[in-house]
Amino acid sequence: MRRAAGFTLVELVIVIVLLAIVATISVQFIALSTQGAIDVSSRQQRALAGVVISEQVTRSLRAALPTSIRTNADGSCIEWMPTRAASNYLDLPRGSSPSSFEAVPLPGGQAASGRVVVYGYGSDVYDLSSPGPVSPPASMPAGAPPVTVTFDGGAIHRFSAKSPEKRFYVVGEPVALCQSDRWLYRYSNYGINPPAASGLPSNYPGREVLAASLKENSLVFEVTPPTLQRGAVVSFSFVLEDAETGESTAISQEVQIRNVP
Repeated sequence: MRRAAGFTLVELVIVIVLLAIVATISVQFIALSTQGAIDVSSRQQRALAGVVISEQVTRSLRAALPTSIRTNADGSCIEWMPTRAASNYLDLPRGSSPSSFEAVPLPGGQAASGRVVVYGYGSDVYDLSSPGPVSPPASMPAGAPPVTVTFDGGAIHRFSAKSPEKRFYVVGEPVALCQSDRWLYRYSNYGINPPAASGLPSNYPGREVLAASLKENSLVFEVTPPTLQRGAVVSFSFVLEDAETGESTAISQEVQIRNVP
């Protein structure tokens, strides 16, 4: 009599156990591969965000008036006056009520408005007294040389020093970058204040988000002031942190701000 073909209970149990082991290993392999891909993507995103943030800060600082760059006490904020235009003056304001001066026109027939800064080395450009390095708001028209730069509203001002190159800058109101918690903010339209990065607005449009996901208290700015022989150097560092995993990426950068006194 021929024996019927089939599997014993023991054989079935062994097969089930082996399949379970293979399935567990396969699931773990897929899970680890997926998690690895997610971690790599997260690191790449943080690295890209760090490059973008560094480039934004660098481009902003390169347009700064060199003598206006300053930080607060703990280095979490940096403040500067953005340069709008630069030219050469023919003579500084004179007379009993100096309210204007003549200058070389800007290239391309451009006009400019803002505060005029002459020299500024060894002086506080955030001090608006007269005589001083910073004028009241002024307007520089376009036209044939020479053009007359006039202080707005008939204001009068004397500059405390002359530039060896007869150079002057037209600057805008101060701008600041500060970290608060995990956010990097850009501040504007808050006026000129003696303490660094003070009187900052708390709402849009005076405060704008520049970046997020910073590790708390990780942003530090350091400024090496300019001299007559070299420009200013700003170094800054910060850490981007993943809020879920806690994994972080450290970023550091140096920016040279060239100057012509």
